[in-house]
Amino acid sequence: MLELQDVSLRFDGKQVLDGCSLHLRPGERLALMGPSGCGKTTLLRVALSLQVPDSGRVKSTARRTAAVFQEPRLLPWRTAAENVNLVLSDRAETMPEALSWLERLELYDARDQYPAEMSGGMQQRLSLARALAAAPALLVLDEPFKALDSALRERVMVTAKDALQNASLLLATHSEAEAEALGCRVLRYEDGRFV
Repeated sequence: MLELQDVSLRFDGKQVLDGCSLHLRPGERLALMGPSGCGKTTLLRVALSLQVPDSGRVKSTARRTAAVFQEPRLLPWRTAAENVNLVLSDRAETMPEALSWLERLELYDARDQYPAEMSGGMQQRLSLARALAAAPALLVLDEPFKALDSALRERVMVTAKDALQNASLLLATHSEAEAEALGCRVLRYEDGRFV
């Protein structure tokens, strides 16, 4: 599904990734945990082929990959419903499914709002709704629940876990509870390496 072999990367003379290797099998859930600034986000960007490593190899056989970043990557000129429907077909006939995803993420009442009209937590849930609606074989999440209060976070994690079913998950988080709730095996990450 996803394999990183001996991946290394330096930024401004600092070793951010130092010989990192991981293998994520189909249906497996893996959480990367470590202190802020240790390179978790960079590793996710390399796994998504958004960042080219200095050395090593990245291979993904996922038929479809979706990602939720720390900052929502939403189309500001589209409503919440239109942002989700974009990954379905961007046609009227799939709008009911888009609305269903908004309801599952407790955003149905915001369906006609644009991202700028939404709070940070709402935007994050909208990003997650869009990613889940894409029915990915591999879902990559970078601290997707940090803008949510604890009660809402728990409900959203249950929704995400249920929606993932057989998909693989690569999660960057600071929370043991999030990793456990999503059924993840944990890899500790520090100073550019797994420890």
